[in-house]
Amino acid sequence: MESDILMAGLFKPAALLPIARHQQSILYTIETTHVTIVIGETGSGKTTQIPQFLDKAGWFSDGKGVAITQPRRVAATSVAARVAEEMRCKLGDEVGYSIRFEDVSSSKTRIKFLTDGMLLREALVDPLLSRYRVIMVDEAHERSLSSDVLFGLLKKIKKKRLDLRIIVSSATLEADKLAAFFLSDEQEAQTASATNNEPDTDGMLQCRILGIQGRSYPVDILYLTQPAEDYVQKAVDTAWQVHTQEAEGDILVFLTGREEIETAVQMISDRASTLNPNAQALQPLPLYAGLTTDEQMYVFSEAAENTRKCIVSTNIAEASVTVPGVVYVIDCGFVKLRAYNPVTNIETLTPCPVSKASAIQRAGRAGRIQPGKCFRLYTQTAFSALPAATPPEIQRSNLAPLVLQLKALGIDNIVRFPFLSPPPAQLMIRAFELLYSLGAVDDYAKLTSPTGTRMAELAVPPMMAKCLLSSAEGQFGCLNEMLAIAAMTSVQGNIWFHHEGQKKAMELSRRKFAAEEGDHLTLLNVFQAFTTKGKKESKWCRDNWLNFKSMERAVSIRNQLSRYLERLGNLLKCLTVGYFANSARMQPDGSFKTVSGDVTVHAHPTSLMFNRKADYVVFSEILETGDKIFIKDISKVEKAWLTEFSNGYYTIRS
Repeated sequence: MESDILMAGLFKPAALLPIARHQQSILYTIETTHVTIVIGETGSGKTTQIPQFLDKAGWFSDGKGVAITQPRRVAATSVAARVAEEMRCKLGDEVGYSIRFEDVSSSKTRIKFLTDGMLLREALVDPLLSRYRVIMVDEAHERSLSSDVLFGLLKKIKKKRLDLRIIVSSATLEADKLAAFFLSDEQEAQTASATNNEPDTDGMLQCRILGIQGRSYPVDILYLTQPAEDYVQKAVDTAWQVHTQEAEGDILVFLTGREEIETAVQMISDRASTLNPNAQALQPLPLYAGLTTDEQMYVFSEAAENTRKCIVSTNIAEASVTVPGVVYVIDCGFVKLRAYNPVTNIETLTPCPVSKASAIQRAGRAGRIQPGKCFRLYTQTAFSALPAATPPEIQRSNLAPLVLQLKALGIDNIVRFPFLSPPPAQLMIRAFELLYSLGAVDDYAKLTSPTGTRMAELAVPPMMAKCLLSSAEGQFGCLNEMLAIAAMTSVQGNIWFHHEGQKKAMELSRRKFAAEEGDHLTLLNVFQAFTTKGKKESKWCRDNWLNFKSMERAVSIRNQLSRYLERLGNLLKCLTVGYFANSARMQPDGSFKTVSGDVTVHAHPTSLMFNRKADYVVFSEILETGDKIFIKDISKVEKAWLTEFSNGYYTIRS
């Protein structure tokens, strides 16, 4: 079990965390306020403790629990493991998590950690997110694409669900801007002041801001006198200097990406091998999003005796996760940011200077357990010239996946959707052009059915979703192969092992699978070899320089995508063949009208389709209770299937 990796001795007891003394005021504020904005410095305990406060206060009732979103999957998995350990329960029972293609939760789960993208996916089938009483958006300052959409969605949901409590947690976000966003109406400019924060008729406040002090110890900030020519080399030199000259405490090095991290880890390993056998050892560990969950967890485990850990990380360790034991931080001063050019249709991942807010966050990691030091590998003048904050993802990304998701959520007028930071018009135009070309939207920018709807429901990018749907058609007939390629390209990690000094052996191994047509068919060859010759065994992977965990994940993803496509393509059609006479169409108010009798009916509260979006449905049972007629055992179907499989029972009016 993953939570076994996390040693209790590495963490402050909950009672010693800065947030502990604010427990009652936090609970009172959440009870009496629709939206609570919690501004807490890194290390205040807001991520792990607020969900537990809510659980102990009885907020889990009627099967409705607490959802906490994270911008990254490593944060969702590691924090869930930590909270499960604190609550002394098995991960997946009372505390669980859900990330793309991996759901570790159950009907018993009361506290669920998700990536913000996964909560949006849940909204596709449950538009009011009715299974949660409290939704907490954590690390809001990261301003990911999904979190910005989530803000707009929650703003709309809170008008319809007065029982819902929204918590927005952040280390650096401009709280006043977010409060104004939730206080303002969609028609108003998002500049409302806190004076609009009048209580409801039931005495509830719309929004309140809470500040929680975090870091307990001072951090010395050290700058370079001259700019560094090679910050990777300088980071390694500084880490070595800290290890040989400074007191106890682990080191956290911030670099920009996997390649730099692997280079630095190798350089540190080479130097560490020259240490006297009796001296304290130095253990470099990588941390970036492409690692598997198990590989990421090594960072959180206790180091061997007489060993100092040196974690070399991307900005994933800036706020999303807390690495225990860190006393020294080395900040390269750069971060890789995605930037999409709508004119050239090219998305780049370019190292850019960090913002002041990020630099402060990074330094804060050194003051968690004792006074620490932060070595900034740039000058003080350079720090003064840094931008105040990083531009939100929504203003520099390909928006096609976002537009498709909003359309699937039933938001047709995207221009009037309440964005915290509206995206540039050029990015929106390009997104619609691509979706139209893929057949996901029609001439009126409406989501097409079934193509657009199915593309939105597949947990892969729009272009791959189109490939998958098309592969099942008679024209191509390559569904199995396309499923394997989709799975291999969806694995967030390395398929191949990269070992310095053994590149020749690795390249020879690669050539065994190479297809002259290119990378996609090479990945297909690898997948097919793993599932047949390799019999899904780890030894075969080691012999062929393949990452066993990544290959296992690819098999899991392929099976999930396959089940989804089969379920849609066959099961629902099969249900339509028998139940076409029991069909109904959803009305704007959420009720249904039977297709044959034009009778108003309602989804039974016990049905999963209760309070969920559908166009046409078939049902197994209809019953009248009091003044309402209910339908039970309901499934979504396509309008075309009703005419195709009803043997003349229905016809389309011309």
